[in-house]
Amino acid sequence: MATQRANWKGHITFGEVSCPVAIFTAVSSSDRISFNILNRKTGNRVRREFVDSETGDTVEHDEQVKGYETGNGRYVVLEPEEIAAAIPHSDKTLAIQAFIPCEEIDDVYFDKPYYLAPQEQGVEAFALLRDGMKEAGVAAIASTVLFRRLRTLLIRPHGDGLIGTTLNYDYEVRSAEEAFDDVADIKIDMEMLELASHIIGTKKGGYDPSRFDDRYEDALAKLVKAKLEGKTFKKPRVPKASKPSDLLQALRDSAAGGKKTTTRHKSANANSAKKKAAPAGKSAGDTASTRRKAG
Repeated sequence: MATQRANWKGHITFGEVSCPVAIFTAVSSSDRISFNILNRKTGNRVRREFVDSETGDTVEHDEQVKGYETGNGRYVVLEPEEIAAAIPHSDKTLAIQAFIPCEEIDDVYFDKPYYLAPQEQGVEAFALLRDGMKEAGVAAIASTVLFRRLRTLLIRPHGDGLIGTTLNYDYEVRSAEEAFDDVADIKIDMEMLELASHIIGTKKGGYDPSRFDDRYEDALAKLVKAKLEGKTFKKPRVPKASKPSDLLQALRDSAAGGKKTTTRHKSANANSAKKKAAPAGKSAGDTASTRRKAG
């Protein structure tokens, strides 16, 4: 962390104990492929301009102001200094309000993770908090002004340090009932359920993030490479959704390790078995007959 610039510095407090800490970005999108917008005719980059929706005139930065729409094209204008005055005062203190079981918060409330590391003067107090939370098997709920907003963080032990995940507010999380309202109530056939359980059992394992690739980024990189080399980019194959009528057979094939077990294949296998079991003389006669036809 020594080479990474801290996003925030302050103190984390629990009881009468105060520990100076620094917050670092845990997740970054800076390595993703990014594009510039160009003029197709000239190949030059284009720049954005803010334009008055009625007059069509360009509005310079100094003339731009934020507005909240109240309806019918009417706005409440908010000056920069008014917005700045409304931002909560930051005392640079990450105050722990409670310790809770680690699994108590639904992860739908998770927003963005940050690493918390001690500053030089607070290593011992930091280790005390980290190891105490590990021993008790708990996480901490704390709040502070972070990036101009009052944020709630879930703090958990993470390796030699702590990880603080900002939490979405209740009004920001949409109701699951609305999302699942149109899901039909279907009774699953027992054989299908048993096959699905079997497949799930054979696929149990752990999570290794290094085994998962960003296929979109990979596809973009291949596309750019193909364009540079003047080659044609091959579009990745998109899997087709299983039809309800084929679902049981798909489960059977999956449980069998991907081997087809349709009636047609069973019949072909049976005919093959009969040929292998046929008398040697008959097989030789058939072979000779085939050769005569070929000749």
